[in-house]
Amino acid sequence: MFIKIVKTSLILVYLVIVAGAVVRMTGSGMGCPDWPKCFGYYIPPTEQSQIEWHPEQDYHKGQVIIVDETLQVAKQDFTATKTFQKENWSHYTKHDYAIFNPTHTWVEYINRLVGALAGLAILLMAILSIWKWKKNKKITLLAWFTTFLMGFQAWLGATVVYSLLAPVRITLHMVVALIIVAIILYILYLCSEKTTTHNYQKSFRNLLIVSIILTLIQVVLGTEVRQYVDMQVKEIGYTKELWLAPPTLQFYIHRSFSFLVLFINVFIWWKNKKNGLGYQLTNWILILILLEIFTGILMFYLDFPFATQASHLVIASALFGVQYYLILQTNKAKIQTKKA
Repeated sequence: MFIKIVKTSLILVYLVIVAGAVVRMTGSGMGCPDWPKCFGYYIPPTEQSQIEWHPEQDYHKGQVIIVDETLQVAKQDFTATKTFQKENWSHYTKHDYAIFNPTHTWVEYINRLVGALAGLAILLMAILSIWKWKKNKKITLLAWFTTFLMGFQAWLGATVVYSLLAPVRITLHMVVALIIVAIILYILYLCSEKTTTHNYQKSFRNLLIVSIILTLIQVVLGTEVRQYVDMQVKEIGYTKELWLAPPTLQFYIHRSFSFLVLFINVFIWWKNKKNGLGYQLTNWILILILLEIFTGILMFYLDFPFATQASHLVIASALFGVQYYLILQTNKAKIQTKKA
């Protein structure tokens, strides 16, 4: 039961990453201008008229409407008179973004729902981990630490909205998600009682550590390129062919660095085959890197085809997870080698 919940939590965290990628791809980050509700609703509005002021309409405390390109929040439950009464409303002070797009609103809302589901799964994982305390205290401690991180991630998501999608906070949001993935994978590793058939080689493990560090550097470089694209979107809109015209220095560094990442992982794959180490995940790592490069080529040369931005981010996240679990496999092989 516990392992199933851990795996479910991992899947849901990856779904959160997918949903977040879709939010960024569609520009829906401000689809819900408040947090945790959306325009003051638990279920967000679908039409512009729902967030406009109307005479003789019932309003509830915390409901958000747009008036003269500003967000106004209802101070209490009341029924509107025939004229707009300012004393019933307070100006939303977190930011001044006051645009309603129903598609963006629901994309962001679904992102939040998936995040809430992931949070509930991780909380359940933490509760069930209590029964693992006597057997392995690490599992319980890490499960509750993951719960804390999910709470921090939720708070961070709120600050992203309040900051009008500040690039640094978006990047931090992504990094925390990868940390959560790593911890859940480690919990899975601790729960695994199967003996491994893999062979241990110190130089191979060291190469894996270097490769995952390079992947993290590449992710950070990629976020810098993404931040530039976001700025271009704000300035010139969705004229995709102009987003990287001309390309920035960060883009060239990011593109060139991908060849280094590919080279070292091809070498890891070759070393695994040559020495018969038995790590099948090296095949998946190569596939993910090639897919990552392919989506990057599509974005640059074909002007960001639909879903390529989201795919690029999700593949990078999956690559990190596979690389990290491969390192854990080498750790188990090392322990068994010492016992032999």
